[in-house]
Amino acid sequence: MRLLPTPKGTPFTFWYTLVLVGTTLFIHFGDPAQVTRWLSGASADVENLAQEPLFVLFASALFYKGALLSVFTVGFVLVLTALERRVGGWRTAAVFLAGHLFATLATQLTVAAAVALGHLPESSRSRFDYGIDYGVLACAAALAGVLHLVWLRWAMVAGVGTMIVSDLVTLTDPVVDWGHLLAFLAGIALWPLLRRYQRRGSAAAAARPHR
Repeated sequence: MRLLPTPKGTPFTFWYTLVLVGTTLFIHFGDPAQVTRWLSGASADVENLAQEPLFVLFASALFYKGALLSVFTVGFVLVLTALERRVGGWRTAAVFLAGHLFATLATQLTVAAAVALGHLPESSRSRFDYGIDYGVLACAAALAGVLHLVWLRWAMVAGVGTMIVSDLVTLTDPVVDWGHLLAFLAGIALWPLLRRYQRRGSAAAAARPHR
């Protein structure tokens, strides 16, 4: 089925999904002390970013906080698979990382500034920050931009955007909620680049001789 990832058709989504399945099982069934130690080391919080920025920025995207089977995980698989089938594995990975890195750095630098100014307690510097939601939202926004059906594109933007805005209204978790908006906007900002690639691909396909 083209909706699901395969090793050859969508290698990035396929192998990344397997990694996340493994780390999620570890979180749910591993020794609690070891799980806490691993998550603490992989967290892209202010404290860790100051010491090992490159490591935690990538490691924090290897863990998912939530149930192994949920609406979000199904959305993750469907969105990344659909995007990868349209723009390729490397570009999908780049979109995911762009959303993850941009939203993480923007929110955590804001936290660091708030702590320095006395608006947040010192403990905010070591608050767990890991997950795949920023990357998924960036990919969802990017996917909307490369859909050929205009009504579907804007329906997707409106649907996801409504969920993000509703979270910003309640502000249950301000850092994460604002990060979601930033990641989604990062995906939209990549529309011109992805569409240019699509146009080049379509032109190349049309130029090939047909038998």
